[in-house]
Amino acid sequence: MQESINNRIVTLDTTQPIWDRVFMVAPLVLVGSREQDGGYDLAPKHMVMPLSWENHLGFVCTPSHGTYRNIKRDKVFTVSYLRPSQVFEASLAAAPRCDDEQKPSVDIIDQFPASKIDGMFVKHGYLFFECELDNIVDNLGVNSLIIGRIVAAHVHEDSLRGDDKDDQDIIHAAPLLAYLHPSRFTTIDATRSFPFPAGMKK
Repeated sequence: MQESINNRIVTLDTTQPIWDRVFMVAPLVLVGSREQDGGYDLAPKHMVMPLSWENHLGFVCTPSHGTYRNIKRDKVFTVSYLRPSQVFEASLAAAPRCDDEQKPSVDIIDQFPASKIDGMFVKHGYLFFECELDNIVDNLGVNSLIIGRIVAAHVHEDSLRGDDKDDQDIIHAAPLLAYLHPSRFTTIDATRSFPFPAGMKK
């Protein structure tokens, strides 16, 4: 039952998952892992974020998924950050496996190899991480948090920040893809500077 703490705010029933009741901004990435037969898988993830200032990254997965099993076995994975023009690739990677556990839709996606680990990236993305498994936190309901340490990072030159570049010019020239869970996406090509207070530190 929905209740209200004032006449405009609705209190959600937390005995059920709440995430489908509102929109929230998230990245959309493809996590790459090696299959047991030696092939490679790509899986779309949006519950992904930096977990420290020391190059740790985590994402939510489910133990029943091939991505979880592959990473737990091989201890490595890749992360490709997609551009707005690559929503179709994300959709292909989301296709279910066939009866033989293969996912032929992934073969349609243009890929290139990682440099330090055994893995593949998605061509034409803008940011790429090669990760070694650091930890897995299980029992988050039916989910798990996979935490990796970034051992190599690559960025397309059009998305690289620098002292000689204006941040807004970078974002306008190389827009970002934002996923709005549960079912929408948008392009970010205009931003404003955040009003940090003087003296604020990380």
